[in-house]
Amino acid sequence: MTGAEASVLLHRTGRAAHITLNRPKALNALSHEMVLRIAEALTEWEDDPAVDTVVITGAGARGLCAGGDIRTIHHDARTGDGTASTAFWRDEYRLNAHIARYPKPCVAVMDGIVMGGGVGVSAHGSVRIVTERSRIAMPETGIGFVPDVGGTYLLALVPGELGTHLALTGSQIGADDALLCGLADHCVPADQLRRLVADLADLPVHEALTRHVGPAPEGNLAGHREWIDACYAADTVEEIVQRLLAHGDPAAKETAETLLTKSPTALKVALKALRRARHLGALERVLDQEYRVSCAALATHDLLEGIRAQVIDKDRDPHWDPATLAEVTDADVARFFTSLGERELGLAGPDTAQEVAW
Repeated sequence: MTGAEASVLLHRTGRAAHITLNRPKALNALSHEMVLRIAEALTEWEDDPAVDTVVITGAGARGLCAGGDIRTIHHDARTGDGTASTAFWRDEYRLNAHIARYPKPCVAVMDGIVMGGGVGVSAHGSVRIVTERSRIAMPETGIGFVPDVGGTYLLALVPGELGTHLALTGSQIGADDALLCGLADHCVPADQLRRLVADLADLPVHEALTRHVGPAPEGNLAGHREWIDACYAADTVEEIVQRLLAHGDPAAKETAETLLTKSPTALKVALKALRRARHLGALERVLDQEYRVSCAALATHDLLEGIRAQVIDKDRDPHWDPATLAEVTDADVARFFTSLGERELGLAGPDTAQEVAW
């Protein structure tokens, strides 16, 4: 068994084919080899008449997947030429698109921690299962990065400005809020997951679900819609922060303080990426945009510094450059959206680099 095969376990039970992310000590963080192995399996099963359903789960008790292996990205950006990271993103984003267009039911069990790349391999699926233990987030701005893996596409579809709030703050949400935001479809109690997966071997997905779906624990976002929608409707991050600070709700002020700890550049790029995603339409066009943004981020100070502070040294004290929102210019932001020419991801076809009104 190779390393790639060991980190992605594949098996069949009845009519269901199973993909298990198998790096529990690393919270099932995705490597490039894992992405390729998953893509290969999905392609093989797509035309296999013996497979009715694909099920994606994570090994261990902590969660489905904490995201991409950002230690590897940090090492590549610091000591290499970045080609390993851009190749990883190219295949990862293609996998996200493949999952979204998969012709058979793709059941993602989003139990425990599901962040970043973990959202990419689950929330684009046709059947997204959460539990009372689910903790879902796109926390990229905290490491000087921007939501990717189709995250800006998903968050742009969230009601009101809840998606903007989640994209900029990186806040974790539970099952009820994931259902509210359209990032999940059903809640199943964690102690029922094993039975649900067993039933998928013999039953159509909807029949298996009816045996196990239950109510989700009450969430938090619905009660904060008023100030979230009002404050995040602003055109700039600076104005969003001002509105949050001026609002009377203590939670709004706390959120402003949270935003001011994130990378100023990442915040501004994330806001623009999200607003542009609302007009781009198809997921493939948004992934093409995200690839440009990710490639640009790889050459920035903030991505290296954010990963260092949060993951490598774990001092939780990143020193962003530029250090304030006021210092991040429109030109600084615009360069993240510049066409890559022949290096474009190109999922949406030859016109993918066309500008979107801003």
